[in-house]
Amino acid sequence: MAQPLPILPTTVVGSYPQPAWLMNHEALRARLVPRVRAPEMWRVPEPFLAQAQDDATILAIRDMERAGIDIITDGEIRRESYSNHFASTLDGIDPDRPGEVVGRTGKTTVVPRVIGRVRRVRPVEVRDVAFCRANTDRQVKITLPGPFTMTRQCQNEFYADEAELAMDYAVALNEEIRELKAAGADVIQLDEPWLQAFPDLARRYAIPAINRALEGIPGTTVVHLCFGYAAMVGDKPSGYSFLPELAGTSAAQISIEAAQPKLDLGVLGDLPGKTIMLGVLDLGTPEVESAEEVADRIRAALKRLPPERLVPAPDCGMKYLPRERAFGKLRALVQGTAMVRRELGA
Repeated sequence: MAQPLPILPTTVVGSYPQPAWLMNHEALRARLVPRVRAPEMWRVPEPFLAQAQDDATILAIRDMERAGIDIITDGEIRRESYSNHFASTLDGIDPDRPGEVVGRTGKTTVVPRVIGRVRRVRPVEVRDVAFCRANTDRQVKITLPGPFTMTRQCQNEFYADEAELAMDYAVALNEEIRELKAAGADVIQLDEPWLQAFPDLARRYAIPAINRALEGIPGTTVVHLCFGYAAMVGDKPSGYSFLPELAGTSAAQISIEAAQPKLDLGVLGDLPGKTIMLGVLDLGTPEVESAEEVADRIRAALKRLPPERLVPAPDCGMKYLPRERAFGKLRALVQGTAMVRRELGA
């Protein structure tokens, strides 16, 4: 049974640093966020890889527990990227001949090539949830790439309309999410960073696809959007090109980064009724924030939202940080949140 949540529950966005004995960090940085499978990045040979990933997942879970995080993940330790782990398993994808698209940064990137109707053919992250659930008494969150982002991260050679492709991705996600809930996931999060990069297309079909992915799913659901990993994007805009529209999703929570881009928190008023998972850790700085700095960022948000609608978190996934820095920032997150809880009498 997972522990009950306090007010201002702390969480992570998803990923945590993978140990250098497991993941080749130089290869990972050379191919930031691979969209297709990249098995050459793993340092452990295939016969022993799954066991090594399990061991590294335990390390990530224990780090989050030691830091005091309330809602943890498996650290996405078994993934080469947040999206390719799920997207590459679907029927309708050519596993041998990938395609290319122009990515968010304007560079050409290798992506899955869609040659038929996209369908889920097997569970993908169900064991990940079950493993995490068996190794912690904290609430467990699992993350999946959202239907809009997967639609933009592929070369479509089958569908006449991208909106139809997004809806088939959404159906596959919904089938997966139902099994993830049965396996013990407390929180389901869809990662949709590409909403920000293609707002016009997002306005056309993203919200119906997200809502189809979350249709009939009980419990806490989240949509995360950001400007990209700090390792990739150093100079971030101070506002989102696609945010108020997410008030139309069925997700209970919207996750946004605010610390590194110094986001004007007035935008929180655009999401009435939503709980905000707010980035209060800047992952672009080598310095670890003090507890007081984190507390100040939370206090600023509480001028816009009641504490019942705020979940303090890092800006984004922590995959590209040194482990010591990631752990230090999580400790600061927990300590700063504790300061504000005491001020609230909680």
